Amino acid sequence: MARLLERMAAALERLAGVQERACDFSSADAFVFDARAGSLIPISQVSRVNIALLRGIDQARDILLANTRRFAQGFAANNALLWGARGMGKSALIKAAHAAINLERAGSQAFTPLKLVEIHREDIEGLPALMAMLRAKPWRFLVFCDDLSFDGADASYKSLKAVLEGGIEGRPPNVLFYATSNRRHILARQMIENERGTAINPDETVQEKISLSDRFGLWLGFHSCSQDEYLAMVFGYADHFGLSTDRGAIAREALEWSITRGARSGRTAWQYIQDLAGRLGRTVE
Repeated sequence: MARLLERMAAALERLAGVQERACDFSSADAFVFDARAGSLIPISQVSRVNIALLRGIDQARDILLANTRRFAQGFAANNALLWGARGMGKSALIKAAHAAINLERAGSQAFTPLKLVEIHREDIEGLPALMAMLRAKPWRFLVFCDDLSFDGADASYKSLKAVLEGGIEGRPPNVLFYATSNRRHILARQMIENERGTAINPDETVQEKISLSDRFGLWLGFHSCSQDEYLAMVFGYADHFGLSTDRGAIAREALEWSITRGARSGRTAWQYIQDLAGRLGRTVE
């Protein structure tokens, strides 16, 4: 009997924990959604880089900035899926665009900052609850999920589809959803092919699964960079942080750094800059 009472008490605590908790949205411009507690955790300092330092993604940058700007101004805008090569600045661009738009609009009359809310991939089933929390608020929210993907028998993508487009309530007009993924259709290719091979109506099943990406009005592709683009990223960081000593030496070291890691990307360039700054007794904050 005592054990049963303990289990009942634990269940009641879990139920109480998912209720919406009051959040002071004026305390910060960025938050992380805690699905278990049903609350938003304010982030005083977001880990991001200046948008001017993001090289080799000019077209994607301009399109995302324009879309975010329209949304911040109260106009129509599309959900965005940033997909493609790893380390090429997908999540960095979203965070940088948020900061750039707020800075750009800071001097305008009746300025209300755009709020950035991150939801973790494992909490994506809590997205409907998050949308309900934000729906009636006077701010505009950019909800962001990094590395969004689904594997195997994971069916939580269905709740995401309903929230983005097709549900009875629909996406709140003050909320925009941005996601990054290494996959264009978010779902694993093997997952789609398995459905095609076992379903009675394979085409219908496959269409149902890949339709998730159709909920994003913007598809922005990110591709592996060339050697020149990679070095431009390295020198951009080096100049910004005052690390430009011997550019020839920096180029040789940066290329060797990329070879040892088997990739040329913005992330690889940033990691090299952190190593260089450390050796020079500097910081890159």
